Amino acid sequence: MEADVPEFLVALAMAKGATEKDKAVADLVMIAFYYLLRVGEYTAKGKGAQDWESRETQTQPFRMRDVAFFTRREDTNRLVRLPPDASDSDILNATNATLKLANQKNGWKEVCVNHEHNLDDINCGVRAVGRRYCHIRKHSSSPDTPLFTYFDDGKENRISDQDIREAVKLAARSLDYEGTRGTPIKLINTHSLRIGGACALAFAGYDDTQICKMGRWRSQAFREYIRENCSNYAEGMSKAMKKCHYFVNIDSGTYTDVSDICEIDEETGAVLQQAAAA
Repeated sequence: MEADVPEFLVALAMAKGATEKDKAVADLVMIAFYYLLRVGEYTAKGKGAQDWESRETQTQPFRMRDVAFFTRREDTNRLVRLPPDASDSDILNATNATLKLANQKNGWKEVCVNHEHNLDDINCGVRAVGRRYCHIRKHSSSPDTPLFTYFDDGKENRISDQDIREAVKLAARSLDYEGTRGTPIKLINTHSLRIGGACALAFAGYDDTQICKMGRWRSQAFREYIRENCSNYAEGMSKAMKKCHYFVNIDSGTYTDVSDICEIDEETGAVLQQAAAA
């Protein structure tokens, strides 16, 4: 799954007639993709979503208190945290947004995940966090209100994992993922957002350490999520493999000195041929 899925849903959410639920689902999908979130971190799913103050549950959904926005000072270009009661305009123009996890599946606590604005004022993880934050605080002053909360006609509601599942399948079907990407709709799920975000970082050239940090993986286990059957991983491989490097099997050299029977190109140092052994 790629960024076009959350962008498709956000476009629908901004169209005339869209509901508050549509907007919440779209923003949460975008946040999940950019921040590489597990579904229990941003939806009302399982025990963690019902008892988010308990430290015994493995995954704590994000709450209002877990969000921080930053801007850059013009004189020093340093990031400065905005106060929680900053204006909607300041929040929606923030340079960075950080999400802090009280607890998560792998046992890490108080982990922060930071993203910067990608210069798109609509299709951006930071902007999506800002939209959720501004919407919720208009209706609730509790810092423990989860980000999966939305209000419609003054009534508090929650986005479930099923809401997200249905939305990403709808988007993938509309974007013809099965016909153009070879991905069956039945395989599209909430976890596709985390997988897709990791793949997007890998395609963009980010290294393992950076991907591990963004996805909060303790080890190289994240490689299980990088879809190696994607065509992008084969780009340039065939051309690279066609080049002859004229390598010598050094294992055989361990027992037999082959250096005096190799003809070496003086300029490049490449082995041109091996003379027949005397």
